[in-house]
Amino acid sequence: MPTSPTLRLSVLDQSPVRPGATAVQALAETTQLARLADRLGYHRYWVSEHHNTTTLAGPAPEVLLAHLGAHTRRIRLGSGGVMLPHYSALKVAENFKLLEALHPGRIDLGIGRAPGADRLTAYALNPSNKFEEQAFIEQLVDLQAYLRDERTPETIHERVQAIPRIETQPALWLLSSSGQSGEFAAQLGMGFTFAQFINPHGGPAAVRAYRQQFRPSPELAAPAASVALFVLCADTEDKANALAKAMLMQLLRFEQGVRGPYPTAAEAAAYQFGPLELARLRHHQARIVSGTPDQVRDQLIELAAAYEVEELILTSITADFTDRLRSYELIAEAFDLPAIHPLTVDSLAVG
Repeated sequence: MPTSPTLRLSVLDQSPVRPGATAVQALAETTQLARLADRLGYHRYWVSEHHNTTTLAGPAPEVLLAHLGAHTRRIRLGSGGVMLPHYSALKVAENFKLLEALHPGRIDLGIGRAPGADRLTAYALNPSNKFEEQAFIEQLVDLQAYLRDERTPETIHERVQAIPRIETQPALWLLSSSGQSGEFAAQLGMGFTFAQFINPHGGPAAVRAYRQQFRPSPELAAPAASVALFVLCADTEDKANALAKAMLMQLLRFEQGVRGPYPTAAEAAAYQFGPLELARLRHHQARIVSGTPDQVRDQLIELAAAYEVEELILTSITADFTDRLRSYELIAEAFDLPAIHPLTVDSLAVG
């Protein structure tokens, strides 16, 4: 099956802490993977926000993005995403305007509404957060106003401006595992990313509704949609199956409230799913695309066609970092992404 000439591939990195590794190592691996993605020709590199966990190392996307910007050259960088209800719209706007000033034309501000943690941690981050829909909408409107340098009379924006003042602004995306934020994105003229890696059901309908309801904004004249999903690619089918089994084990453990290191290949090979777990496998398997390069390429093209999108955001987690790197390399080769020579990237990157 031929590759799609218009399909863009991007990366979502959750900075996973591998078994036996540390958070410091996980963040070093994020830097290494970002440089590789830049060289291989991936379109974006997004990092996530999580709290109160020992298995993921990224609580502050804006800090990590400043670092990654100094170690990459052409790839777009963004949050996947900032959990806006934890923060003030002004502070988020200033964080990302500063990133855009440092790395002009390369910054995406992906916004999420979920806590990115348990409710107690969400309370600790923002005791006044009531998780109310209207409050979130008002934050989004304020965020747009700060990014646009609006001076609307008789509002706070008449006297309070986000700095630094710059000519460009980060691209705004709303991230969601349901259709609701897609509606907000459509009404406000933002991009929309559906998280199939969280919820494998209802995605195409949510993206379709977003397109139908879309209203142009000063930043976005036409709807822009993408899909994020787990993808595991390996040189052999047996290896890919082993990686997928480890991922399924982790998803089942998370669902059961079991927190711990990501399963190794040996653990996955020895593990036998119980009757109740087998009943949940179909749901979790729909969150993952896995296989050899040809198999993954065909599945991704088919999924993009089902969603009618031109961009897929791929997230891979493995117990062995080399397997993770290899997965992205194989996919880039399968899609013939526009790679550049590593020495060119190294000579241009700073730090």
